[in-house]
Amino acid sequence: MNTAPTQAKPAQRPALAYLRVSTSDQGRRGNGLAAQREAVERFAKSEGFTVAEWVTEVETGKGQDALTRRPKLAEALTTARKLKAPVIVSKLDRLSRDVAFISGLMAARVPFIVTELGADVDPFTLHLFAALSQKERALISNRTKEALQAVKRRLAKQGKKLGNPTNLRTAQRKGAASTKAASDRFAGEVLPIIEGYKAKGLTVREIAGELNKRGVTTLRGGAWHASTVVKVIKRAKGI
Repeated sequence: MNTAPTQAKPAQRPALAYLRVSTSDQGRRGNGLAAQREAVERFAKSEGFTVAEWVTEVETGKGQDALTRRPKLAEALTTARKLKAPVIVSKLDRLSRDVAFISGLMAARVPFIVTELGADVDPFTLHLFAALSQKERALISNRTKEALQAVKRRLAKQGKKLGNPTNLRTAQRKGAASTKAASDRFAGEVLPIIEGYKAKGLTVREIAGELNKRGVTTLRGGAWHASTVVKVIKRAKGI
């Protein structure tokens, strides 16, 4: 009796996973870490990776010298070199929003994979997404500064100065809240359009192309990309 030979399963490839939150408060509460881990686990399973080590860090990602302040990431890169394995992150901004910093990591010749972008993203695309992320951070910073200036002007009319740290924190919270509210509102408005294209079987990249053709701009007046579509869907659905 002839039986078909059993086909061997492809060998699992080793990888490291890097999870990061930006403040000690987030680290204590675990905000975002569970979602990051879930994204990496899902990606690793679908792409044939075995996570050899999970690295978690609580530190800001701001600045070109961020690696010197992030020993866990430096440790992960060293281990990755020894294992000849990539470092997997859920989103590019978990590494950094700084183009120069991302370029430095690429120059270190340790491959890193962003689950949102896929395993085969070329260096040019990574630079592009890093630039977009850096621009987004700058816009958020500008809005916070504008909110702070508005508080200063209001206090000046009352003969007061913004010397109280509480006032500063209040202004920063208002700026962040205003940005979030605008983003949530925009995501809710554009989601029906995106869902309509999804119902027709279009990919997120094709949806971005259709939105650009129709002259629909992003919240900040820019062009759509696959990652922008994904972000809007997640924000609208509260993911």
